[in-house]
Parts: sequence; C-alpha cells; structure tokens
Amino acid sequence: MELLEQISISLQKGDHQKVYDLTKEAINNNLPPKEILDDGLLVGMNVISEKFRMHEIFLPHVLLAAKAMYAGLDQLKPLFIEGEMPNRGKVVIGTVHGDLHDIGKNLVGIMLKGAGFEVIDLGKNVPAENFVETAISEEADVIGMSTLLTTTVPVMKNVIELLKSKQPNGKVKTIIGGAPITGEVAMEMGATTYGYDAANAVERVKQLVGDR
Repeated sequence: MELLEQISISLQKGDHQKVYDLTKEAINNNLPPKEILDDGLLVGMNVISEKFRMHEIFLPHVLLAAKAMYAGLDQLKPLFIEGEMPNRGKVVIGTVHGDLHDIGKNLVGIMLKGAGFEVIDLGKNVPAENFVETAISEEADVIGMSTLLTTTVPVMKNVIELLKSKQPNGKVKTIIGGAPITGEVAMEMGATTYGYDAANAVERVKQLVGDR
C-alpha cells in the first residue's frame, strides 16, 4: 500500500500517532507537501465527512479523525511558503449572542478545516458586530452562525442586516444552522443559505465559494 493511502486510512481510523509518523516519512521521502495534503490527509477527511453525513459514524469518530488530521497538518504547514498553503476560502463562525451551545458549531469548524478552509472561530455568545467586523477586516468569504435556542434566532437577522448595511455588494455570504433553523427561516431573514447538519453545512459553504 502506498504511503499516501496509508495516511488516508490511518486518519480514517483516528490514529493520530500513525498519521504523524507516516506524514513525517512522506516528507523525508521528498513527497510534495501539497500532494501529502491533497492525496493523503484531505482524502481521508473527505471519507470521514461523507460517512458522518450518511450517519455511518458519529461525533467521537469525527473528533478522533480531526485530531489525526491536525497531527499531519502541523508538520506540513512549515513547508508551505507564506500564502501557498492551499485554501478554499475563509469562514468566520460562531454561536450567536445569547446562546452558549457550541458542539454543533465546533463540529462544523472541524469539518470545514478538514475540507481545506481557513476557519476563524469567534466562540459562543457572539454579538452581531463581532461577526461583521471580523468578516470585513479578515476579508472572509462566509459568515457561519449557529444557535440552538429559538429565542436567539432574531440575532442572526441582526447580523445579516448589519452586514448588508456595511457591505451592500453582498461579497460576504451567510450560512445559518441549528435546531430551530429551516430553509424557510433562512429565506425570511435573508441568509444566503442554511445547513441542516454539519456535513451539509460544509457542502453548502463549498457551493458558496465555488471551486478554488
């Protein structure tokens, strides 16, 4: 079995030490860093994302795979020249103001990173201004908002309206998600799109930024 396939399979098993060792071996064998990332780590993480989407695996398995992904990624980062690290886009995420739930949001962040996105995680209980100011200053492509509480859904609309007032050209897209969110709710408040679960949210973000 070739080295990159071994990296992919070890990542899928959540074996971070094995991924670390194999990535090191691949680097020592002078394999291009982008090849190790694309054909080893990302291939493995894509399989994990798809299995999670199909409910074949669950959250603990995704977290183990993510840990393995980072074990490999940490070794590759220094090998990429500044600005050369493959990046599908930049996403600002957070749980909206008034809500302290963050498991779903954290999972989306992990899976976005696994899909090659740069993620700026603002955490939980995030005011509308923080989402918008960060997205504009960081030149992000997408703002992702999460909530579990019906009472905090209007805060999402505040973010969208504030974003439109600060950046009327619609350059920054918005995606929302969480238990109270439906397609109808997203449409009513003017969000670009919504994700019904973590895997779907990643697919929607990919669609928003297009091919890079």
